[in-house]
Amino acid sequence: MALSLDAELKKLLGEYRAALARAEGEQQIRKANADYVGAIRQAQKNALKSAPAAEKKQIGQLTNEIVREAEQLFERALAGLAEEARRRDLSRSVDVTLPARGRRLGHLHPITLARREIEEIFAQLGFVVAEGPQVETDFHNFEALAIPKDHPARDMQDTFYVDGGMLLRTHTSNGQIRVMEKRRPPLAVVCPGRCYRRDDLSVRASPMFTQIEGFMVDKRGRITMAHLKGVLTEFVRAFFGTTAVRFRSSYFPFTEPSAELDMHCLLCDGAGCPVCKHSGWTEVLGCGMIHPSVMRAVEYNPDEYQGFAFGMGVERTGLLKLGVDDMRLFFENDLRFLGQFPALSGGVR
Repeated sequence: MALSLDAELKKLLGEYRAALARAEGEQQIRKANADYVGAIRQAQKNALKSAPAAEKKQIGQLTNEIVREAEQLFERALAGLAEEARRRDLSRSVDVTLPARGRRLGHLHPITLARREIEEIFAQLGFVVAEGPQVETDFHNFEALAIPKDHPARDMQDTFYVDGGMLLRTHTSNGQIRVMEKRRPPLAVVCPGRCYRRDDLSVRASPMFTQIEGFMVDKRGRITMAHLKGVLTEFVRAFFGTTAVRFRSSYFPFTEPSAELDMHCLLCDGAGCPVCKHSGWTEVLGCGMIHPSVMRAVEYNPDEYQGFAFGMGVERTGLLKLGVDDMRLFFENDLRFLGQFPALSGGVR
């Protein structure tokens, strides 16, 4: 049996050697190796099935010798291929007098630039920056913000849920709750970060977006709606260069009273466009005085403390500042688009 197996294995090895000689390129070499080494091992299995126990050791030794020789042929074939490629590279002429290829320098994404400028403006107004987690608990994202499970406001935020009752935060207001849980007033904080909602049906929406939550809390009577209007009007002046703003009544479950801050549309100069819904005014952010329920959720006494909060989308503010009419362009990774915005204004004007 061992003699007949020896002849079969040597025949396969000879065919393998011929296949390597015919192979063109690494892919064909590797295919030939897989085919013939597999055939050698199969021949070994077939021989072992009918061989007496005394011959099995001999069959194994014989097969292993042939496989080792096949591996040496395979390595030599790959080495020859690499040497041939090296010779081709060395044979090419290079004109060393040609100018070197320049390196293209990148820059920060326009949304990152917008976020940093917004943070800088609020830092000059006395706010500090804090960040919260993107994967959040239901309590910090909804319950503590006066949005219980049966509250209709949950329908306004189509949420991505993950395992264990966790979710991808729908706003950066979770940062407000986490800061207020750990610190006592006075507080003036902005919380930037990524948020997630199932919303990509309009030019002003994306399932992933960046938001900045801001809030200020102090003893009751020290923080009023007048302070809120003053801070936000100054922000619009510093970031957009205009004070043409209006505050209109709105509703948020976590503020009372609540308002929307609108700005005269910079894209159409008030003539009407898809971004401003042809009204001439563009919504910049939502704001209001922090609801007593939110105060109680973080164990603040609403009879002792008072404050305001606001939230804005960085993409929306960047869209208005940069004159872009579709927020989704920021996330399509088209360098022809992104390369147009190497910098914003660079701080407070």
